[in-house]
Amino acid sequence: MPRSTSPHLARLAAVAVLASGIALTGCTTTSPGAGSAPASSPASDADLLADHGLAGLDATQIIERLDAMPVEDRPADLMASVRPDALILTDGQERDWRLPMPEDEVYVAVAPYRDQTHECYFHSLTTCKGELSDTEVRIVLTNADGDVLINEVRRTFDNGFVGIWVPRGIEGTLTVKHEGSEGTVDVSTRGQDDPTCITSLHLA
Repeated sequence: MPRSTSPHLARLAAVAVLASGIALTGCTTTSPGAGSAPASSPASDADLLADHGLAGLDATQIIERLDAMPVEDRPADLMASVRPDALILTDGQERDWRLPMPEDEVYVAVAPYRDQTHECYFHSLTTCKGELSDTEVRIVLTNADGDVLINEVRRTFDNGFVGIWVPRGIEGTLTVKHEGSEGTVDVSTRGQDDPTCITSLHLA
């Protein structure tokens, strides 16, 4: 007759499963249905923000804080998924919180690369990592009419990404230049399922 699992071992197994789930879902690679994002959480789940030092901050402030945070300082038990319409936070205690994005802008994170990359669809502020960390690049964003919306020199965050706020409801192209190399990708902010994570921009 099989022995029953002790409560201690059961708790360890549960923690291991949760940790592996967080690790494997670091970057969302496919677009979910429009209704897949969790609805606003019960008031008790607001403790999630306080426990991670994010109480009182809106989606814009949380995004800019977490994306610029050194990789080694990022909370291991917090997932922060950037969607066109919302920032969705979840943690190891199965709490979740949804904050609306600005009405006129969408946050798009781009990780230019030379040699290696990974698939990504919705940017994860705490787990996604690109190849070129702390690297100076020029960012040029042009809309479908050819108007230049952004033309700036930026430095990638410690996680290898550059985050840009793109006007909502446009289609355009994003060009990144670095040390004589450059790459261009299409960008769209028209729909709620448009990607917020770009990892296909190859510098050549």
